[in-house]
Amino acid sequence: MEWGLGAAPSQVARSNQTVVTEFVLQGFSEHPELWLPLLGCFSFLYTVALMGNAVIIAVVSYSASLRSPMYFFLCNLATMDIICTSSVLPKVLAGLASEKNTISFPGCMAQLFFLLWSLSSELLLLTVMAYDRYEAICHPLHYGSKMSPLLCRSLALSVWVVCALNASVHTGLMMRLSFCGSNIVTHFFCEIPPLLLLSCSPTLMNSIMTVLADAFYGVINFLLTLASYCCIIASILRMRSASGRQRAFSTCSSHLLVVSVYYSAVFCAYISPASSYGPERSKVSGVLYTTLSPTLNPIIYSLRNTEVKRALKRLILLSRR
Repeated sequence: MEWGLGAAPSQVARSNQTVVTEFVLQGFSEHPELWLPLLGCFSFLYTVALMGNAVIIAVVSYSASLRSPMYFFLCNLATMDIICTSSVLPKVLAGLASEKNTISFPGCMAQLFFLLWSLSSELLLLTVMAYDRYEAICHPLHYGSKMSPLLCRSLALSVWVVCALNASVHTGLMMRLSFCGSNIVTHFFCEIPPLLLLSCSPTLMNSIMTVLADAFYGVINFLLTLASYCCIIASILRMRSASGRQRAFSTCSSHLLVVSVYYSAVFCAYISPASSYGPERSKVSGVLYTTLSPTLNPIIYSLRNTEVKRALKRLILLSRR
């Protein structure tokens, strides 16, 4: 199979310079012998991610026993997982299966928007879910009044709106840049660092906004999540009953595992100086947070949560009738 990296970039003359109108996604072209295993692997992971998160949404929506705030936020997380994988993997699969892996400028900006929207929303949702577990374990008597349905809906809506605005700002700043010369994106999707490397315009404002977003979504949210779990663990250790400690830990162990996997990938990809950007490392971390994490999330919550497994069994039995 030929990967098409030698194809001439589509450009149009303007003001004595050439302006890029489409990008070539490098993808995994440096390993052409792996195109078939990669195609099969990404196809499998995408299918599992779609089916798994769709099942989570269906189970939570149709099960009366899963009406607590934790499952409401889990349903929102599953929705964002679907948006995240669907904004990246269809183009990855098309690139692996074709000779020319190109994406138009508008298509690249659309992919960037939906990817930033879903990724930032997941980080905020994980923080909100950590706060929900904090209230459930540390203040169980007041949990019902504090985490009211109105508050939960308001928190979820705020996450969607704030993160959509964040994605709009970054995408708008990217659209203001001029791209000339090389149009090869050293990644398998449109991401801020490799796109900035191709710009022939000043990128100071983009860099500033990226650092601010990294500080808020990466550092501050991580510290809030860490503080919530420090309080949760301290509260669990103060419990006298061993069964009570085990039951309390089981309600947050799935979320803690998801947080650990997700933040590991995000820190590897984004919380580093721009000068240290490396295509290979970025591709590996990109696979983790755009493909592996959305695939594992529904599996983790399904296998480690007794209530979800019971609701899933009931839903399967009803579908067979």
